[in-house]
Amino acid sequence: MSTSLLRLANGVLWPGFLGRGTPDWIRRERDAGLAGVVLFAQNIGADPVEAPDGFLIGLDEEGGTVTRLDAETGSTELGPHQLGALDEIAVTRTVGERLALRSAEAGANVVIAPDADVNANPLNPVIGTRAFGADPALVSRHVRAAIEGIHAGGAIAVPKHFPGHGDTATDSHHGLPVSEASERAQRDVHLPPFAAAIAAGARMIMTAHLVVPAWGDDPATANPRALAELRALGFDGVIASDALDMGAMQERFGADAPVRALAAGCDLLCISNPANPGSSGDAEADFLAVRARVVAAVRSGELPLARLEEASARVSALREHAAGLDATGPAPDIDAAALARRACRVDGSVAPLPGPRTVIDARATATWAVSSTGSRYADVLARGGSVVRPDDLIEAERPVVLVDRAARSDQVAAIARVAERHPGAVVVNLGVEPPAPLPVAAIHARAASLLAVQAAEAILQDRA
Repeated sequence: MSTSLLRLANGVLWPGFLGRGTPDWIRRERDAGLAGVVLFAQNIGADPVEAPDGFLIGLDEEGGTVTRLDAETGSTELGPHQLGALDEIAVTRTVGERLALRSAEAGANVVIAPDADVNANPLNPVIGTRAFGADPALVSRHVRAAIEGIHAGGAIAVPKHFPGHGDTATDSHHGLPVSEASERAQRDVHLPPFAAAIAAGARMIMTAHLVVPAWGDDPATANPRALAELRALGFDGVIASDALDMGAMQERFGADAPVRALAAGCDLLCISNPANPGSSGDAEADFLAVRARVVAAVRSGELPLARLEEASARVSALREHAAGLDATGPAPDIDAAALARRACRVDGSVAPLPGPRTVIDARATATWAVSSTGSRYADVLARGGSVVRPDDLIEAERPVVLVDRAARSDQVAAIARVAERHPGAVVVNLGVEPPAPLPVAAIHARAASLLAVQAAEAILQDRA
């Protein structure tokens, strides 16, 4: 392989890696033109990766439901759906700045946030509280504020998931979603937040592995028509793919996914989180395989050299920008506990329930995108009491039912069974509000995070 072609290919790759500390292979490829790396929870807690010449170190840190910095405990930052409920632009901007400065402490100069998705489908299994809301105008103004805050904190913001993952019912980590929005709704509802992101100065935007039927059968990441729509909005920065090891891309394209994404117009390929289920676990081997496939595609003419050069040049320009960033100073203070409590919506009458409590944990299984939290949120609500599953018989007079997708049929059924037997029960919902009222009182905490659960717990302690 020629050195120049290898450097070009390295310049469009964004791998993850296992363990804490910088692996030797990352150092080697960084010196050979690698664009950067993406950090996940398994990488946090070691000396930061060195970032000479604007080496792009990304962190998938949204606050609220999705966190890498606080993966062990759950996020202590306000999440997007909480911020949308508060609808205070200054608060959203401040949280964005906090995310940037806290990410910098872990070595990251790229924050892969905010979600610019409009969560139009309450059954959406992968977006939900990661979105600011279901109204495109609200989402647009908070996307802009979050980006401004991240930039003020000295990091590059990466709004996602173009062209909008909010009207889907399939998790793209496991399968290929098809947008249920009409083409007009796709343009009128789901694209405006991305236009707002561009207006806010976004230099990188991440794609979604989803199909918009009016634009063809391929997922947006590998669909030239879809990515042309992003360019038509006036975006001239780096188009980054979502992780290419996700089921939506692997089922459709397999080992060809990187080449298809580049050919369609992606500039930076997010290769994988090697800790994900289904990954090989050998991050270096995965990286080398992707690079070899890209190089082979150029040599065979399958991928035009000019396309690779264009993508590499865009990433190189972004690295020049990153090299001049300064993420210093303490994160601005914010009364997160008080704001999280204000962000809660309480339906019905919730009399004080000091604890210990019986918690019926009816939550869904965590997805790849969301850090697993095990039972810790249920334990916080139990306050020394017991945590049981929905099918367990309990004697508690006023149990707490913990849910995170209150519109999903199994959780609806669990709430109904508990309500019939325990009319004084209280639901604590960590997801978006369901379209229909629940049969018992409910606290909608609007994030699956430690901060949100603590806010709900405070309301249970004393409604006043």
